[in-house]
Amino acid sequence: MKKLFAEFFGTFWLVFGGCGSAIFAAGFPDLGIGFAGVALAFGLTVLTMAYALSHISGGHFNPAVSIGLWAGGKFEAKDLLGYIIAQVIGAIAAAGALYLIVTGKSDFVDIGGFAANGYGDLSPDGYSMTSALVAEFLLTAFFLLIILGSTNARAPKGFAPIAIGLALTLIHLISIPITNTSVNPARSTSQALFAGADFTRQLWLFWVAPIAGAIIAGLIHKALFEKE
Repeated sequence: MKKLFAEFFGTFWLVFGGCGSAIFAAGFPDLGIGFAGVALAFGLTVLTMAYALSHISGGHFNPAVSIGLWAGGKFEAKDLLGYIIAQVIGAIAAAGALYLIVTGKSDFVDIGGFAANGYGDLSPDGYSMTSALVAEFLLTAFFLLIILGSTNARAPKGFAPIAIGLALTLIHLISIPITNTSVNPARSTSQALFAGADFTRQLWLFWVAPIAGAIIAGLIHKALFEKE
């Protein structure tokens, strides 16, 4: 249960901090943090929680990461379902907290896109479904390669959260204009549930592409980079 609570709180912080920065601070007049600030916020959520909780649960905070670690032989299949449920519930709880804050604004009208992920008309810069699939697949694959490599027994000790946090920052710098950046099915699910039916209809892509990329990365790492 400690592991599941760690995954719940870690994923909550990722969604609350990352999506919260996009919702509240990205476009704030004159002082808005913009894409770069949102990208850094997502990286910082993972970096801080990886240091705080990875010694308890491994610090996945993402169903694709859990599945990728399983594919790479670093996580047991029997624990997958519990981790994924805890991550999704944590993400939804964070989205609920963000919703309560947003709707308390004096001039509130609607929640808009709510930092949800999308393609086509719902892409921030109009990228197609194919573009979104390719981006989410490749970015998640490289994210898992970085996670698996930096946490390997032969890697320098104590630096993995930094590498992983910076990797997530870079991923967001690349792909916010394409899909608003997912690489995390729990994060996509939580925001889509509040953003509405248009986003939930596209949610399948933000499960399929990250999980496929994570599995391929796990298999590549196991085949090519693991010590014989």
